[in-house]
Amino acid sequence: MEFAEVIRNRYSCKKFDGRPVAKEQLDAILEAGRLAPTAKNLQEQHIYVVQSAEGLAKVDELTPCRYGASTVLVVAFDADNVYTYPGGKRDSGVEDAAIVATHMLLAAKSVGVESCWLNRLDPDLTAQAFGLPVNEKVLMMMDLGYAAEGAGPLPPHSARKALEETVSYL
Repeated sequence: MEFAEVIRNRYSCKKFDGRPVAKEQLDAILEAGRLAPTAKNLQEQHIYVVQSAEGLAKVDELTPCRYGASTVLVVAFDADNVYTYPGGKRDSGVEDAAIVATHMLLAAKSVGVESCWLNRLDPDLTAQAFGLPVNEKVLMMMDLGYAAEGAGPLPPHSARKALEETVSYL
């Protein structure tokens, strides 16, 4: 699938059929995350693949948004290994993890897997539930799987502001 087609057709799937994601497809998605750029190439991301019944039950306790996905990725970053911007008010952890997650969302679509970015969760409770190290901060979880019959983008998905409303030239 061409990149323009991937970004045009990717949507947040909210109804999965529950089939397991094929290893080859999952590996391609994870590799896209591994290749994502990070500040100073620190690669502070850590991706946790949740596929077991026990792990998925934990996801269901943390958020109502699994939608029947067979695989959930927990995207975290090592807060002790981030680039701190000049001025000391921001660091690269959240943005780097978001870049990694976005690469994986787009890669999923390109290999025939649907996805959904989950942010309806408490990051601290998520980290605690999965026993993550204290230095790792959860950005989000990501549903992965195959769309159930009748699934598709929600009605407002294709509503976009005009480019002139979101871009300014200085």
